[in-house]
Amino acid sequence: MNATNTTELMHTLGQQAKAASALMAKASAATKQRALLGLAALLRANGDALQLDNAKDLERARAAGLAEPMVDRLKLTPKVIETCALGCEQLAAMPEIIGDITGLKQMPSGIRVGQMRVPIGVFGMIYESRPNVTIEAASLSIKSGNAAILRGGSEAIESNRALAALVQRALTDAGLPADAVQLVPTTDRAAVGLLITLPQYVDVIIPRGGKGLIERISAEAKVPVIKHLDGNCHTYVDDPCDIAMAVTVADNAKTQKYSPCNATESLLVARAVAPGFLPKIGAIYAAKGVEMRCCAESKAILAAVPGAVLKDATEADWSEEYLAPVISIKLVEGVDEAIAHINHYSSHHTDAILTTDHMHAQRFLREVDSASVMVNASTRFADGFEFGLGAEIGISTDKFHARGPVGVEGLTSLKYVVLGEGEVRG
Repeated sequence: MNATNTTELMHTLGQQAKAASALMAKASAATKQRALLGLAALLRANGDALQLDNAKDLERARAAGLAEPMVDRLKLTPKVIETCALGCEQLAAMPEIIGDITGLKQMPSGIRVGQMRVPIGVFGMIYESRPNVTIEAASLSIKSGNAAILRGGSEAIESNRALAALVQRALTDAGLPADAVQLVPTTDRAAVGLLITLPQYVDVIIPRGGKGLIERISAEAKVPVIKHLDGNCHTYVDDPCDIAMAVTVADNAKTQKYSPCNATESLLVARAVAPGFLPKIGAIYAAKGVEMRCCAESKAILAAVPGAVLKDATEADWSEEYLAPVISIKLVEGVDEAIAHINHYSSHHTDAILTTDHMHAQRFLREVDSASVMVNASTRFADGFEFGLGAEIGISTDKFHARGPVGVEGLTSLKYVVLGEGEVRG
């Protein structure tokens, strides 16, 4: 597709999205619910066909030499499809928030002032690899009364086209405009550059992918961006803690899946519990082939673990997002040093403390400056579906508007409403 055609395409998509957003903003809760439940049913009914389309993407990715963790992100397994369907149903069952008026106050002048929850309008979503993001973005767009322009990665084009076709079918079956969710049909990279510079059509851009993509979008966009750059997540094993629980959680946080942004990349351990904890978690990591990049103290303790792959940690390791079977390990004196280390090296995504000390837990919650902060739970729970949001459009490490997993509320705005009975200002 040449530059002229790509420009025309993106302007057309923008115009269609803008028109559709007006219809979505006034759609009833029942209509949106019908579309979401219809989409869930279509996903389940078309599982086999979706996997055939997905197989084309997987074959092409492997032929191109894509790393296995990245290939893993591409997979549309029956479990992934079912999770997408459940997310649609969870969203459908959630209360309608569009049009809600909150904080209504009577003023001395006689007027009443409050705020109404309204859709943002049109959001552009730029994402890599995971085709399930197409459904998460579409379902959240429907529930929040927005229109969306989706630009998935070229490596998942067949899967994304098949999923987007089901979304548009669900929309039209429910009496909503098909253009409320549009997939950019071209893999031309110029389409991304255009999408992020169309403020006349697009109200916010949400990039979801590698650090390089997000840095580029943030630098070049002429539209507000909701983003997180990377996920250097920490699990801190405190003194005191339940060692058995800490081993279970630290294992899950790292090895349940290596590729997501909420997997733990750095393990901090209080010195007092390290002799009891490290050999146990080290044995599990060794059995699963996880490379451990250690400070000198932790390496000395782990050296006795059979089969452990140990390397000396460098300064860069404390900031690294591996997305692979690699974890950095550092001993700290206690909760003070853990909090200081996390706030210095963390990407402010998700950090957890494993402790039996209530005061330590409360301090960690208050003082760790991250979008999600956890006590005695795996960082892998930092997810819109697990948080009860139905789905997530992404994780935001920004501090304005939306922070953490961005669900329906993160795709809305507030406007002031004033109710009067003929009052005039004196």
